[in-house]
Amino acid sequence: MPQELTLNDSAVLPVLAILERQGITYQRHDHPPVFTCEEARRVTPDLPGAETKNLFLRDGKGKRHFLLGTLADKKVSLKELSSTLGISGLGLASPERLKVHLGLEPGAVTLLGVLNDKDGRVELLIDEELWRADTIQCHPLVNTSTLVLQRTDLEKLFIYSGHIPHILKVPGV
Repeated sequence: MPQELTLNDSAVLPVLAILERQGITYQRHDHPPVFTCEEARRVTPDLPGAETKNLFLRDGKGKRHFLLGTLADKKVSLKELSSTLGISGLGLASPERLKVHLGLEPGAVTLLGVLNDKDGRVELLIDEELWRADTIQCHPLVNTSTLVLQRTDLEKLFIYSGHIPHILKVPGV
């Protein structure tokens, strides 16, 4: 029996189609909208895989943009990360930049956002602690659903999107 479609399917279906074309299996869990890691944990308490925090960042001049994925509970030191990357003024990008570069709304920032970066203008950064996980939780471009994916399948998606992740030790606070 086919799964009943939900209101967010118009946004999710293109991602699911890509996963299917790439031969990637996943677990899908629909839920009310979430805007923080704590809210996500409350509505999906028993999901397997690493919970993620994703930050969309820009350099001080707004010329370079970064999508950073780390473990949900990690407090990131942007000052130290800026130094590690050799970039001045690293900070959170605006919701307008998020929309322009990844086609996402606040609360829906996800590693899968690189699928919307057709021009390869966003650099993908992933914390080595997160990258050690076998399975990783990701929003499928909306904050009303969570997918659980194998890390190896995420690698396939990144290659498909033309984004090679820079795996690094992200400094914490």
